[in-house]
Amino acid sequence: MRPARDVKKKRKRTYMQKKICRFCMDNVKYIDYKDLKTLRSLTTERGKIIPSRVSGNCAKHQRAVTAAIKVARNIALLPFTLES
Repeated sequence: MRPARDVKKKRKRTYMQKKICRFCMDNVKYIDYKDLKTLRSLTTERGKIIPSRVSGNCAKHQRAVTAAIKVARNIALLPFTLES
């Protein structure tokens, strides 16, 4: 037999505010692979690409960011991984 629960705890719901794509706000047409300042802000310290649910990018711009980061990695502007 299960023990009776006398007191039920009510949790207050917290809602996350919808993140807005920074590239849509600035009307960016092309994400340049040579813009290392922007690309570094969209990668972790270990070199992983930050997902769109964290960065707030829309799907269209997240695909462009991913492509730009991969091009920058291939021509050695960005590292593939953290140097140890």
